[in-house]
Amino acid sequence: MVKVLTAGHVNWDVTLRIDDFPRPDGEAAIRSQRQSGGGSAANVAAALSGLEVEAGLIGSVGDDENGVLARRDLEDAGVSLEGVRVVEDAETAVKYLLVDDDGEVAVLGNDGVNEAVGPDDLDRDRIRAADHVHLTSQRPDTAAAIATTAREGGATVSFDPGRRLEDRRREYRDALATADVLFANDREIAALLEDEYEYVGSAFDDRIVVVKYGGDGAKVHTPEATYEHPGFDVDPVDTAGAGDAFAAGFLAVLLEEDGRGDVERALEYANACGAITASREGARSAPTAAEVSDFFATRY
Repeated sequence: MVKVLTAGHVNWDVTLRIDDFPRPDGEAAIRSQRQSGGGSAANVAAALSGLEVEAGLIGSVGDDENGVLARRDLEDAGVSLEGVRVVEDAETAVKYLLVDDDGEVAVLGNDGVNEAVGPDDLDRDRIRAADHVHLTSQRPDTAAAIATTAREGGATVSFDPGRRLEDRRREYRDALATADVLFANDREIAALLEDEYEYVGSAFDDRIVVVKYGGDGAKVHTPEATYEHPGFDVDPVDTAGAGDAFAAGFLAVLLEEDGRGDVERALEYANACGAITASREGARSAPTAAEVSDFFATRY
């Protein structure tokens, strides 16, 4: 049985390392180019697998070459693709990640068919059989259907809606209300607390809310206490995928002992996973469990 299902985007990434972000009418030099799988849901699933957590995926790709590469990349990472829909005569989403010398990232891309999975396409029995479901940016109606189905099976739910949370055309109210764990950065938290999502403010008191500050660490609020961790000093190479690795690390520890893992330790572990990923190239560069252990050994 798959322990964790992630749901959302499956992309193919082209990472271009550049000397600087070009200005209008300007030009930047490409230092290197690499390709790999991407998409938040796919990244978290691959990272969980590397942390020795059984992981499966709900998402969609086209039947083009990039879709073949994306699925092969996930299979090599040990992710179950039973819930990945292959859409005929369609293009897989491709993202071009521009990474400067400071590791900062800008993204260009097309959505392709990464939101082709609707509520009617879901394997409800598979979702009910999971221990935990992690939602990322996707169609709001699909996110809500997955969350509700997971609850029916007794699974816990986490949600990391990402930057699309600020797009008011995407109504995530139902999925947000169902989530046991919410991941967001400080800007996204501010968006949640605006009038349209006012109800969420009181709901923060009955769930785990993880606020990410990038290289400055993170904070986690629980109904019982608040914990902070300053993060780890690393030389950033590429911050793409670091947030996904962070989420995977947090969940890997939290889901220990039937979902009653140590929240404070989960926060530290998540920051380590994010830091290691940011110090490497590519969005699909999350550490294995052994690599995280080695990282802690050098820090303490």
